[in-house]
Amino acid sequence: MQKKDICQINQRIENGEANIYTAEEFKKLIKNDDTPDFDEVDVVTCGTCGVMSGTAAILNFTVSEPGEFIRAGEVYLNGIPAYAGPCPNEWLGEVDVILHGTTHSINDDNYGGGFLLKEIMENKEIEVKVKSVDGKIIENTITKTDIKRAQIIGSRMAFKNYTAFTNPGNEAVSSIFAATPLEGNLSGLTFSGCGDLNPLQNDIPHNTIKTGSKVLLNGAEGFILGDGTRSSNEKPNLMISADLMDMDSYYFGGFKTGQGGEIFNTVAVPIPVLTEEIYNNLLIKDIDVKLPVADIKGRHLPLTETNYYELWKDYDLRPKYDSDKCSGCDDCIVEKICPTNSFKNGKYDISRCFGCGMCANFCSHDSFIMNTGDVDLKINEENVNIPIICRQSDRLRANKLSLKLKKLIKSQEFKL
Repeated sequence: MQKKDICQINQRIENGEANIYTAEEFKKLIKNDDTPDFDEVDVVTCGTCGVMSGTAAILNFTVSEPGEFIRAGEVYLNGIPAYAGPCPNEWLGEVDVILHGTTHSINDDNYGGGFLLKEIMENKEIEVKVKSVDGKIIENTITKTDIKRAQIIGSRMAFKNYTAFTNPGNEAVSSIFAATPLEGNLSGLTFSGCGDLNPLQNDIPHNTIKTGSKVLLNGAEGFILGDGTRSSNEKPNLMISADLMDMDSYYFGGFKTGQGGEIFNTVAVPIPVLTEEIYNNLLIKDIDVKLPVADIKGRHLPLTETNYYELWKDYDLRPKYDSDKCSGCDDCIVEKICPTNSFKNGKYDISRCFGCGMCANFCSHDSFIMNTGDVDLKINEENVNIPIICRQSDRLRANKLSLKLKKLIKSQEFKL
């Protein structure tokens, strides 16, 4: 078996001779029957973006002058409960908190930790309310510059395998796996996963992706802490951490679901092509990546199976918005259901768009045009065609972060 040494690859990078591909670039070459040989590939940067529920932030900031209260008992950021501690910070006027990305505001279930963290990175004012253990209430506002330390820890990131969901029943079902209640009678399908772009899908079984490996998390250099919670050989995921203050707010944020606010993240991982086994794993294509399709009411009970080629193909990654067709509805369905709030007051903010497809599937005036595709399935011995109405993963962001990682490796700003 042919092998390379990481020192050789690093030397080639320093000399400007390394062949570095993003996963998207590499897969296109494979699909065009122009696959580079083992010796012609040094690094492939892989990425994934999607709803990643197990995300938390550890924050430290000052809320008052020292001595104003003993220590925090309850802390709320824009109405979202944050968990005080673990450091008590007695009499210091500051707090340490752990904020869950999936915790909802006491005032609005659709506003949660993911939206809050994005607003912090956009330097928006955040309202802070502290209920101290000695009965005092301290209220203040902070911005990004007031936060002394902020670390993201994802306990369950970059899942290799997901499940697609549909609803064979007669009644709509609310779930975290759909942006709105999923209507019955197999009327729509929702899914997650970036298929053959996913880092773990390209490195089986963890030949290069290991504890301590460097990655990009939402644009910031971070580290793999180990396997994530509920990780298994069949469905691995990762625990990853990075500094929130180094992140690019484009790559993460809140995502509204049928059960309230969730959080999405983007991860990019370099795979040095050291052995033929690593190289051969990188040859996997969307059509080879299987995923079950399950009843949304019984997510562990597959109805049938499909693959990521059938779900992504060459379908659109973003909608086209025709403002002339917008009727300015008083109760705009797109503004109401858009998971990332990219459409407000008749204006479409493409930088916030996730490419989920909800707007094109629900706007009654066809203001949004987007081919999100459909899939032919065999369920209960019957052939059915189900439209894809919601994606909870974003290949565009995954590709962009993979490209950023490639450029950082080439410029030697990111060391392997």
